[in-house]
Amino acid sequence: MKKSDIAILEILARGETVGASRLKGELLERLRDEHLIVSVSHGSRVSYRALDPSMIEVPDLSFETRADQVAAFGDSKVLYVRSCPGFPVNSYVPIHACLDGRPLDIYPDEGTFMFVSDWQKFTLPEDVVVVGVENMENFRKVRSQRYLFQSLCAPVLFVSRYPQTGDLVHWLQTISNRYVHFGDLDLAGVNIYLTEFYNRLGERASFFIPFDTDERLRLGSRERYDNQIARFGHMAVPDTRVQYLVDLIHKHKKGYDQEGYIVP
Repeated sequence: MKKSDIAILEILARGETVGASRLKGELLERLRDEHLIVSVSHGSRVSYRALDPSMIEVPDLSFETRADQVAAFGDSKVLYVRSCPGFPVNSYVPIHACLDGRPLDIYPDEGTFMFVSDWQKFTLPEDVVVVGVENMENFRKVRSQRYLFQSLCAPVLFVSRYPQTGDLVHWLQTISNRYVHFGDLDLAGVNIYLTEFYNRLGERASFFIPFDTDERLRLGSRERYDNQIARFGHMAVPDTRVQYLVDLIHKHKKGYDQEGYIVP
């Protein structure tokens, strides 16, 4: 690994930003693939920061040869080590899944959820709908939002977008289950769905548009809309099914946080 790459990882691990002119090539692609960084715009300038600085481990590469590095790390191109791969799962009905061919019942007690680490060996019955939840509070309190998902007419497994490691999307690409994205009713939420899920899963993915979206947006935040319009106001919407939501957002010029759907 080049010393310049190590210096960049050190900056990201401190929570600081790195300009696009410095972070590029193979290092940029690997960090993007693992969803470890996010771009930040400053007018016409672009920089990158770590989504979670603690997830970027800077290797000690004070070795004379690549052979020494392999002996220490098992990889001459090591960039970082993730000690906790996988993603959280939750459900308000029993889900009879499988992990490495063994039965795994997912039905956590209220106030808890489960974490699937060996996601490559995790499978579901074909009739289960996977609902990806953007915000952690909604994910933790799925029982308080049960009324929202009756229209899916299927058992639902909730998965959390956080931590954003890329494992969730990679797992979704290995299964055939329907995926429904539940996020904020704003332009940024639509962009997350389109760029992180729809572009990889195609028509198997859809954005969850609640029955009362029009009414909720009337009560939404104008500030949220104003803060997002410059960046997302002219984004392409290849999934025509979500155009209705985009039109409503522009109609009311507001955005609505999904936490508003949590019933006490």
